[in-house]
Amino acid sequence: MNLVVKTDSIKTAPKLTYDVLIENQPDGTVKATLLGLPDCQGLGNTETEAIEKLSQSLQTRLETAKIVTIELEAPKVENPWLKFAGMHKDNPLFPEVLEFIEAERSQIDLQHGTK
Repeated sequence: MNLVVKTDSIKTAPKLTYDVLIENQPDGTVKATLLGLPDCQGLGNTETEAIEKLSQSLQTRLETAKIVTIELEAPKVENPWLKFAGMHKDNPLFPEVLEFIEAERSQIDLQHGTK
């Protein structure tokens, strides 16, 4: 498996966007949770306050961390149908089976008016 870590030495940080789950709590407060990072939350009396606290929490977290993009090579998986390829090549009845299949297809085509 090959692993590639992409890092850019961009001087200006790009804007990052995140999906946030907003939940009204039983006590009347609002909780904002960053989707994908459930431990990154903000709690406030309003939705705006909860989002602001979440944003501050995430900003603090990102000051001591970094985001990188990784690319993984897909594992090489054998096609599951390959194990059946050629399994009837030595069967002396196979040509007869093929003729039967063709006859059936022709009959179905005639019944449905496709030929």
